[in-house]
Amino acid sequence: MYEVKVYITQKESVLDPQGQAVLHALHEMNYPQVKNVRIGKYIQLWIDKDENIEKTVKEICDKLLVNDVIEVYKYEIIPIKE
Repeated sequence: MYEVKVYITQKESVLDPQGQAVLHALHEMNYPQVKNVRIGKYIQLWIDKDENIEKTVKEICDKLLVNDVIEVYKYEIIPIKE
C-alpha cells in the first residue's frame, strides 16, 4: 500500500485572485512581512501495491486531477507497511 500526497498549484504566470485576497487580508492584519500568497490544492490517495506506482500517479494527475494549462503539480509516494 502507498500513500500519495499530491500538491497542485497554479502556474506562476496565472493570476491568483484568492491568493491576492489572502495577502491583502494579512497586510490588513498587520503582517506586512508576508510578500506573496498562492492558493493550491492538496490531495491524498491510497493505492494498493502497484509495480508502476510512479506511472500510475502521473497518469492520475495528468488525466484527472491537474489542469496542465494553468496548474503544476508535485507528489510524494510513501510506502505504508502492512
